[in-house]
Amino acid sequence: MNPLASTFITSALVFYTVGVWGERIIGRLRWWNFAFFVLGLTCDTLGTGMMFAFVGGMSFDVHGISGVIAIVLMVLHAGWALVVLLKKNEAAIKKFHRFSVFVWVVWLIPYLSPMFVAIAAR
Repeated sequence: MNPLASTFITSALVFYTVGVWGERIIGRLRWWNFAFFVLGLTCDTLGTGMMFAFVGGMSFDVHGISGVIAIVLMVLHAGWALVVLLKKNEAAIKKFHRFSVFVWVVWLIPYLSPMFVAIAAR
């Protein structure tokens, strides 16, 4: 395991969680939420890239495939958040958290899957 990659991926969890649940709790999307989405995406992408380099490429298992899906969703999520904020559509700003929580839950699959695989292997 690459400790720097783990640090980036754990930082992604913190940033993304603060962005998503901060938005959910306050009931509306704000620019600081978007900043946390981008920080989470950046850390996750860096950590994932380091992990790919460490293990010699992507694994085509639940972890690898769900990880790629999660990063794609995070890119779409950040892009859509930017559009919603720029358009200043109040209804979309107040309902955006539904998409955010969905992406966050999907993101947890590759984050937690190594732990569940290790437990199952015992």
